[in-house]
Amino acid sequence: MTAAGTRTDGALAGVGLLDRERIVARPGFNRWLVPPAALAIHLCIGMAYGFSVFWLPLSKSLGITASTACPDLTLASALFTTTCDWRVADLGWIYTLFFVLLGSSAAIWGGWLERAGPRKAGVVSACCWCGGIILAAIGVITHQLWMMWLGAGVIGGIGLGLGYISPVSTLIKWFPDRRGMATGMAIMGFGGGAMIGAPLANLLMNAFKTDSSVGVWQTFIVMAAIYFVFMMGGAFGYRIPPAGWRPEGWTPPAAKSTMITTKHVHLNNAHKTKQFWLIWAVLCLNVSAGIGVIGMASPMLQEIFAGSLIGLPDVGFARLDAGQKASIATIAAGFAGLLSLFNIGGRFFWASLSDKIGRKNTYYCFFVLGIVLYALAPTFAGMGNKALFVLSFGIILSMYGGGFATIPAYLADIFGTQFVGAIHGRLLTAWATAGIVGPVVVNYIREAQIAAGVAPGPTLYTGTMYILAGMLALGLIANALIRPLSDKWFMSDDEVAALQAKSAAVNAGPTGSFGIGTGGLDAKAMLAWAVVGIPLLWGVWVTLRATFALFG
Repeated sequence: MTAAGTRTDGALAGVGLLDRERIVARPGFNRWLVPPAALAIHLCIGMAYGFSVFWLPLSKSLGITASTACPDLTLASALFTTTCDWRVADLGWIYTLFFVLLGSSAAIWGGWLERAGPRKAGVVSACCWCGGIILAAIGVITHQLWMMWLGAGVIGGIGLGLGYISPVSTLIKWFPDRRGMATGMAIMGFGGGAMIGAPLANLLMNAFKTDSSVGVWQTFIVMAAIYFVFMMGGAFGYRIPPAGWRPEGWTPPAAKSTMITTKHVHLNNAHKTKQFWLIWAVLCLNVSAGIGVIGMASPMLQEIFAGSLIGLPDVGFARLDAGQKASIATIAAGFAGLLSLFNIGGRFFWASLSDKIGRKNTYYCFFVLGIVLYALAPTFAGMGNKALFVLSFGIILSMYGGGFATIPAYLADIFGTQFVGAIHGRLLTAWATAGIVGPVVVNYIREAQIAAGVAPGPTLYTGTMYILAGMLALGLIANALIRPLSDKWFMSDDEVAALQAKSAAVNAGPTGSFGIGTGGLDAKAMLAWAVVGIPLLWGVWVTLRATFALFG
């Protein structure tokens, strides 16, 4: 063995438990232990997608059976009131903060992650995400909305960003022979978190509910504890390969000119091009439409279909008693989980399809199909057709997830591969922006409709659906305007060679497997996969069971 593949106790003297040097893999390590470590973190932080299950219970945290409404309540006064129940729109800002801070923290601390290593980033992510939820629980107990915003939204949002980016580059390094699969596994976990978390939260809230509590703060504490255990296990499961490592028997394939360009744009110039901002708009508008729906999935289904969810088609939402509302909340939590299932599947389906039809054509599918489905959603709701309504939003959410999986390749097509990771990090500011635009549009249009006297039902969300369709129409225009870059933006061959020489120098030493990465799905790897796989299968089972109840 060379120094590239071995460590001694002396070599680790002075190296901290969380330092990057501590987690360099040793001979005998199985690379298939890394994906479940990544999933352990992503499945936990992915609960951000399922937080809508808390909005309606929290809107009655004082009144318990009905909201204690204050007609003169403003957003500013809602932050500090202890006598008025919060509006759903006020709570929805937590969801907005999630994705604003996710995109911002990913862009700000992406470089630090590469230096510090995925273990340290994973531990910080666990502390921020779980600590933020605990602070939010205290906010519920003291009825202080600003504390919930700060805890779950800001601190938790930073944890989301660090947790989201922590495994991606690590998995690519461990699976150079299967890069698409590797990144897909990480992104899949984030998309699937709500499928586990939403029904779990609903079970816990029902268990903790009393005559004086809606059970949310207790649920926050229990979920934070569970998530902390899983995330810390994932963080300490991370390993990185030594310099020069390659899978046993694998050699890098010859380069193929399959991209629109085989040249490269420097990171410092990418944002100066109109193509960057057009792609930024494409991602922002696609995500804004989808993220707004995810944030209100549970209340939307309950208010639109109300009694029909439990076999009482003539009973509106306002006429349901507490027990009936609890029953439809369970079904709605399943709806949120079902959307998560479509979100997961879309990340694989659409990304794979884009390899065949191209990235631009894939986004054409997103926008054209999305416009049609959003425009038809009010009709499906008015018909009371749950199957078409749910299927429509399932397809919409598949395209939402597919947009995230497809955008890195779109960037590589236009800007080349030399700086695509860093360019992608900057593009995530579009996600942060969408985290504001989407939920605000959905939440405040709903509040405006209620203030105008519109009762909970299909018409409550009609205007929202048409506006979201209009946003996708703008995205369609932006996508149509994207063209290949002119030659002036590309680096010269000498500039590219100089950059690549630095990487070549790092890998100039011995290469090979060094006895690392072998083993496949052995007993230890299968146990690690079971730890994350069993909760995921439970989420799928609960989701499918709720789907049958939805259409029963």
